[in-house]
Amino acid sequence: MRFGSRILLPVVVATAIATLLAAVGLFHATARSDTIAVERQLRETQQAISSSVDELALNQQAVAIWDDPLLMLRRPEPDWQWMDDNIGVWLHDLFWHDRVYILDGSDAPVYAVVDGARVEPFRYGQAAAALKPLVEAVRGRLPLANNDHERLPGQPLPATSAARTGAEAVHATRIVALAGRPAAASVMRMSPLTEAVTQEPGTEPLLISVRFLDGRFLEELTKRHLIDDPRYSPSDELDPGEHGFPLISDGGERLGFFIWRPELPGTAVLKAVAPTAMIASGIMVLIMALLAFWLYRSMREQQSTILELQTSEAQAHHLAFHDTLTGLPNRALFNDRLEKALARARQGKPAAVLLLDLDRFKNVNDTLGHMAGDTLIRDFAGRILHLLDESDTVARLGGDEFAILRCKDATPEGIAQLCERILGAVRQPFELLGNAAFVGVSIGVTIAPDSGSERVDLMRKSDIALYRAKASGRDRFCLFTPAMDDSIKLRNTIEEELRAALVSGEGLRVHYQPQVTGPEGRIVGLEALVRWQHPTLGMLAPDKFIAVAESTGLIGQLGDWVLRQACAGSKRWPDLFIAVNLSPTQFRAADFADRIIETVRECGADPHRIELEVTESVLLDDSDAIIRALAKLRAAGFRIALDDFGTGYSSLSYLRRFEVDKIKIDRSFVQHLGHAVDSAAIISAVLTLGHAMGLTVTAEGVETAEQHEFLEAAGCNAMQGFLFSRPLPADDIDRLLESSEAARGAA
Repeated sequence: MRFGSRILLPVVVATAIATLLAAVGLFHATARSDTIAVERQLRETQQAISSSVDELALNQQAVAIWDDPLLMLRRPEPDWQWMDDNIGVWLHDLFWHDRVYILDGSDAPVYAVVDGARVEPFRYGQAAAALKPLVEAVRGRLPLANNDHERLPGQPLPATSAARTGAEAVHATRIVALAGRPAAASVMRMSPLTEAVTQEPGTEPLLISVRFLDGRFLEELTKRHLIDDPRYSPSDELDPGEHGFPLISDGGERLGFFIWRPELPGTAVLKAVAPTAMIASGIMVLIMALLAFWLYRSMREQQSTILELQTSEAQAHHLAFHDTLTGLPNRALFNDRLEKALARARQGKPAAVLLLDLDRFKNVNDTLGHMAGDTLIRDFAGRILHLLDESDTVARLGGDEFAILRCKDATPEGIAQLCERILGAVRQPFELLGNAAFVGVSIGVTIAPDSGSERVDLMRKSDIALYRAKASGRDRFCLFTPAMDDSIKLRNTIEEELRAALVSGEGLRVHYQPQVTGPEGRIVGLEALVRWQHPTLGMLAPDKFIAVAESTGLIGQLGDWVLRQACAGSKRWPDLFIAVNLSPTQFRAADFADRIIETVRECGADPHRIELEVTESVLLDDSDAIIRALAKLRAAGFRIALDDFGTGYSSLSYLRRFEVDKIKIDRSFVQHLGHAVDSAAIISAVLTLGHAMGLTVTAEGVETAEQHEFLEAAGCNAMQGFLFSRPLPADDIDRLLESSEAARGAA
């Protein structure tokens, strides 16, 4: 009785109250979740309508601000098929403009397209009354108030303007009622793009576009915004489970109602979990309350661990791919998109790379300060984005260096026009902390595949063109030509002499850089790094000839030679593992894995003492052949290390799919420790991910004691860098190992 009254009863009462409160909370959360979901979908629908109005005018600008249509309309017999292909039918097919009209300088219709087909111009009369206020406003004859979406003649933009068109576009853009249907309509002056074409003010042709909001727009709502069963109704009558809101024209006229069936996540969850929750609550209250509490705590801890891992991965991924100042893609993301574009370029779809460097940027920093410099970088990025299509990529590579990747209209003429627009935009003054600053921009351009189809080579040539532009006076663009590249001759020379060196073996060397562990820096392995003692150029690092070997097919021979040297090293130092770098090009050989296994067997080396390092670019191919090759190598005893981790996708899916044994943190993150907060965050995230998956983690580029201490405290398994040793010849490694052993013995 005492147990029941003093312990059991209070526990039962408290549990019952808690269960009741939980039920009330669940129902409240359900209702609140449903309300939030409905409000979100309402905002998305309203935003989609607003965006469709802005996009209508933005679509028009592509053809209204253009010399060719104006010249075509002035002909005695215009080529109407050309007008279809470039204006009317083009706007319908690409942007879903339901109706397109062109009025001449006296507002008479001369061209009409309805539902993607050209019709007689007199059909404009069916829409003339509804569109007349917009026509009068663009002509400047009707003083309409300027709304958020349009640029009316002689009127400043509202402070809240959402118009995405350029300042040269004059247009009235509104929601109207047309033929009893709600529609987004835009009337825009047709103006020349260049000074070569002139026209009298007030006689400009007008381009009119109409997109009905009760047609294909509803399908777009479903596809883009996941709005279920959207429909338009002239009345506010709703079926059970539906919500709606009135559609109001810019003139204040109610045009009808948008109605949809909202997704109710709270109700769905409640229906799914309610029966199970009731049964589980009864079991917990009557039989296993304490055990259930323990299980609940255990489950919460497990979920917390999973969320921390996912958060760490997401944070590392975002920091590794975006510039913190501008929000633009960084070099890693740009390189990835460029690789994909170059793959398409090899199939005949050209792509252009533009490298941009601000002129006189240092003067802004020196005179106005770094805060003004950061503002200039952000404003410059905004101007560039305004000139590009959604399919283009603009990235900040660092400092005042930017890059643009364009795959659409990547012709010399099209790129020249884009460069001129960029130059014109940047020549306008920048408002920096109350001061007007004038800068310029130099642009270097290459077009693939004409200038090459390999990323590193294309970027190098773009850089050559950029510096040619700077050397020619700055504030201009320069298209790369082979005559600019004096290094091509040197490249051919290196290829010939490397081919000879592989045959004779003369000049090639392998140096070894130690990998250490623990606070005392105990050597546990060596990375084999190829060097070339060139007869005239001296000792060459790999970056001077590896790319040549890859592009000329010599990488297979060079890789075999380095592997044999590494096998000899593994027998020379049996207590250490030897790491060998593999080029992505080597994986393209069908017998790649078999050749490595056979070479190591011939050399009498132990595969378990050989570590093969691959880069993430190999994994990006995600082909079955690569998966089979790596699996075969691991089965033969080789360890697989993922090199330069953090500079590519760095995704958990790659680590799981390819089953690597080690990841190596790229030196770029280690070198910024103590200088950039995100470097420490990325390294901690990588260590957490690696250890959670049972992987060994090695850090490259360790050069200071502070970096060593941070990595040691963070749990890094091994380290490599100049702090411990530079790459050394084999004899120097012997002496290093002897001195290291002697030092440990003395200790």
